[in-house]
Amino acid sequence: MSTFAVKPTVLLVAAGIGLGAASTAWSAESLQDVLKRRGLSQQDVLAAAKTYVPTGKRDEFVVFSSGGQSGQVIVYGIPSMRILKYIGVFTPEPWQGYGFDEESKMVLRGGRIDGRDMTWGDTHHPAISETNGQYDGQFLFINDKANPRIAVLDLQDFETKQIVVNPIYKSEHGGAFVTTNTEYVFEAAQYPAPLENQKFYPLEEMNDKYRGGMTYWKFDRKEGRINVKESFSVELPPYWQDLSDAGKGPSEGWSFTNSFCSERYVGGIEKGRPPYEAGCSAKDTDYLHVINWKKAAELVAAGKAKTINNHKVLPIDVAVKEGILFLVPEPKSPHGVDVTPDGKLIIVAGKLDTHVSVFSFEKIMAAIKAGKFESKDPYGIPIIGIKDALDKQVQLGLGPLHTQYDSKPCVAYTSLYVDSQVAKWDYCTGKVLDKLSVHYNIGHLMTMEGDSVSPKGRYLVALNKLAIDRFVPVGPLHPQNHQLIDISNDKMQLLYDMPLPLGEPHYAVAIEAAKLKPGVRYKVGTDSRTGKLSPDYVRAGEEVTTKTGNKIVVKGTLIRSHFTPETIEAEVGDEITLHLTNLERAQDETHGFTVSTYNVHASLEPGKTVTVKFKADKEGVYPYYCTEFCSALHLEMMGYLLVKPKGWKPTKTAAVAQAVYTEADYKATLKKVADTQAVIDSVVGFITSVNYKDFPDVVAMVEDATDQLGKIPEAKAKAEAAAAKKDWDQANLWAEQIWQYQVKAADLGLRAKTYLEQNNAKKVQ
Repeated sequence: MSTFAVKPTVLLVAAGIGLGAASTAWSAESLQDVLKRRGLSQQDVLAAAKTYVPTGKRDEFVVFSSGGQSGQVIVYGIPSMRILKYIGVFTPEPWQGYGFDEESKMVLRGGRIDGRDMTWGDTHHPAISETNGQYDGQFLFINDKANPRIAVLDLQDFETKQIVVNPIYKSEHGGAFVTTNTEYVFEAAQYPAPLENQKFYPLEEMNDKYRGGMTYWKFDRKEGRINVKESFSVELPPYWQDLSDAGKGPSEGWSFTNSFCSERYVGGIEKGRPPYEAGCSAKDTDYLHVINWKKAAELVAAGKAKTINNHKVLPIDVAVKEGILFLVPEPKSPHGVDVTPDGKLIIVAGKLDTHVSVFSFEKIMAAIKAGKFESKDPYGIPIIGIKDALDKQVQLGLGPLHTQYDSKPCVAYTSLYVDSQVAKWDYCTGKVLDKLSVHYNIGHLMTMEGDSVSPKGRYLVALNKLAIDRFVPVGPLHPQNHQLIDISNDKMQLLYDMPLPLGEPHYAVAIEAAKLKPGVRYKVGTDSRTGKLSPDYVRAGEEVTTKTGNKIVVKGTLIRSHFTPETIEAEVGDEITLHLTNLERAQDETHGFTVSTYNVHASLEPGKTVTVKFKADKEGVYPYYCTEFCSALHLEMMGYLLVKPKGWKPTKTAAVAQAVYTEADYKATLKKVADTQAVIDSVVGFITSVNYKDFPDVVAMVEDATDQLGKIPEAKAKAEAAAAKKDWDQANLWAEQIWQYQVKAADLGLRAKTYLEQNNAKKVQ
């Protein structure tokens, strides 16, 4: 029997004997033994049980967390807190080839500023697309605080599709936030600056020449892209705009944005002036910006905007005249602004106050309707009196920042930065319900779908800024600490500490895992960044290499376990373009591509086509190989780039080095092929005896296996032709290639068989 046919049996026998021998030699630990040995309490075990996701099972929720200074997005599951993926967004991500293949380079080029590549980003606020205020799991948006940009990620494949640069801001913090049907993604400026590009005005002209703003990016859901031409901004005073939220229900069509440093203070320690932190927190209040974005869009469409840097901007005076912009005083240096699920209240946390302020949208609208304003700011914007807008203030503790909501009516959770606590409270009655210490200095916090119209409750994650003593020391730069908290009962329970070693994650959003419907493969030939078929993809047998002048174009394929072509010949100075297509149909059969020392990499998920370009600027021999472990013969999946000197000619005829095979070797290989085919026939018999067509994953594996077996006739014909000429070397090698196709088909078949057995496939009558 062949090695391949024996292997599954050997593994099973070995596993059985091994387990039996182990159980004889060692007695298993009891739960009490483990508790004693590790010094654990029953409470510890309960917490562990609440987070444990058994092998083969999946998490209830998926989290998308900003990756901070990595410029990426981190994806992890709840309650397991297992990291699932890093997504390259504003910066290259080598594993996925992001920023190394031509398609992803094009996406990153959308984020260039003044013709300059931005090689880092500071991701802050992710937002999931919504339909009627509910997370729909279709798109993710995230901002770059360092370089004012917004990115669009498609959750069909968890890839970045678009980056847009804000044309009038020099910095931002308050983005990205979405309206309840994702008509707009909005972003607030942070540090005021002249809106015109490359225009200088001294700081002494802050009041007159510097401005803030709110940008409303129009989102085209059908295209899955921001429509830059239909986007606009509302000009705002040179206050430091911060975080925002969109109205819901009765407040639909409005947006709410905090600000701080309404003092418009200009520091200058080097000039003997008090620093910004002193001058920007001198007043008792700052301003909540209340903007009717729906009417603003109508005004822009009616031609009321001016154009700055090819971008439509609604001036302050027009916004005031048309009645779409108002201010409400709020406790100084606020940070979070969060609309309640029913859209009736807006909760603001002032980080230099011990209270949260609960504003009533109904009262704000009543004041606007009655024209009841206490004054105007220096730019003519009407100011609604705080008492005329306030529903209540609730004292929670030191350093309140952000608020999220529970599935239970009126229940909210607010982070207390200075106290290092989470406060649970009732925003209808103003009663504090519980407090829980976290570790340490919590910034944002997140409940499950906690900023939608219907939060899911159950879990809360504290995004802590400091870890200090929580983990094994790894040097002066500590990981961040995301702590999972059970909020399903009256009292909160801390369940899990999760170190996050990538950037400084700032904010995160969580969605029910069942709402996500990502694909597991692309249609063969897909350019994933556009979602369309690449004009340069080829199928098996269509591979071609062409050379025109000093330009070489390769249209190749990858499939377990070889590249086509396996040799690329060039001369020094040639420009090489490779269009590569992964022909696999089984999910998780990703291939990679790199050429030694040329700094190129591509990740090719099943069906995907990518392009890599480089200049062969040095003579030599350069292996290329598959970077993703894909099969038993992964290491054999390689080839050579041969870069010859200009005008090089061979000096003698050379034969390719290889082993010498005999007729006996050929017959032994044929026996191996026959034995393996018997295994395949047995597996096929099982698969076709059950309802395998009811399992899409199995259908895909069967299609892939069938494709592998479909390559055998051609190889068989070549083997037999060589054998007829008694060319045993070629005959044996082509017979070996038949066996390789069989092995890959059998591998898929055995996986399909196991899947069907584990999922209780039913016999076909």
